[in-house]
Amino acid sequence: MNNTPEHDAPMKPTASLPAKSRITLTVNGAAKPLEVAPWTTLLDALREYLELTGTKKGCDHGQCGACTVLVDGRRIISCLTLAIMKDGAEVTTVEGLVEGDALHPLQQAFVEHDAFQCGYCTPGQICSAVGLMTEGRAKTADDIRELMSGNLCRCGAYPNIVAAIEQVMHAGERGAGR
Repeated sequence: MNNTPEHDAPMKPTASLPAKSRITLTVNGAAKPLEVAPWTTLLDALREYLELTGTKKGCDHGQCGACTVLVDGRRIISCLTLAIMKDGAEVTTVEGLVEGDALHPLQQAFVEHDAFQCGYCTPGQICSAVGLMTEGRAKTADDIRELMSGNLCRCGAYPNIVAAIEQVMHAGERGAGR
C-alpha cells in the first residue's frame, strides 16, 4: 500500500509542448530572432533575452503599468503578453524612443517637468503617453488622467506627468515619431 498522498504523486504529461519556440520581434527598429519557451512573457523576453532593462517589472500581474511598451504602435502591458503571441510584431521600448543622443519630446518633457521621483514607473508612463497621443483621444487634462489610469506612480508625481504630456500635446507632437 502506498502512503503517498495523491497530490504528491508525479504528474502524467497530458500534452507535449515544444521546449522552445522560434520567433522574431522587431525591437526598436531591429529584427531580433529569439528562441523562447512558450510561456515566456514579452516583458521577460525584452529584459532577459534582449537585455533591454528600461521596461520595468513591477507587479507582474498587469495592474501597475510599469511594463508598458508599444506593439505595432499600440500600448500594451508586456507582463501579461506571451512573446510568441507577438511573433513578427514591431515592439518599441523606452530605449527605442531616443534618436541618437536626442530624447523623445515626451522624455524631454518628463525631465523639464520633474515628472518622476524614484523613476521606476517612468519608462511605462512614457511609453503609455506616446501610445495615448497616437490614439488621439485625449484632449484635456482630465482625458489624460483617465487614459493614463493604468499606469501607477507610487511617488505621486501625477500632476507633473500630466503637465509633461500636455506640453507635448500642445506642441503638436503626435505618436512615437518626432
